[in-house]
Amino acid sequence: MMQAIRLTSEQIRMMSLFQKVTKSTARDCIDDEKKDRVIFVVEADKMGLAIGRGGVNIKSLKNLIKRNIELVEFHKEPEKFLKNMLNKELVHDVKITLRPDGTKQALVTVEAGKKGIVVGREGKNAEKARLLVKRYFDIGYVMINSPPKQLLE
Repeated sequence: MMQAIRLTSEQIRMMSLFQKVTKSTARDCIDDEKKDRVIFVVEADKMGLAIGRGGVNIKSLKNLIKRNIELVEFHKEPEKFLKNMLNKELVHDVKITLRPDGTKQALVTVEAGKKGIVVGREGKNAEKARLLVKRYFDIGYVMINSPPKQLLE
């Protein structure tokens, strides 16, 4: 169940700028000051338009905002949303389970030896996944695991 998302006036301003530059609409905007980035959530069918040919729209937006820009493709199913966000070529499986305390967690299984790529430098991709699934699906924990190579074959 999705919860109501509240945007600050600064986030609304950045979404408006995003729309002017990319000619597409952002569904959401997260100002991640810890990682010095702005994350925009766009509809699946609008990702190419938002990026622009050769990434021109994102480069222009980065120059205007003076921060790193990241785009995430939205999906209403949390499993597909996480797969899109964390690199669908490397993610084998996503399962949503209930923890004993009643909170939800996502268990992400990635290709053997590729966990570091999926997690990202200093855990930035894992942190982005945690922020967004908490915001959209009330999933409190994201665990990324990579089984031994022989189990996937």
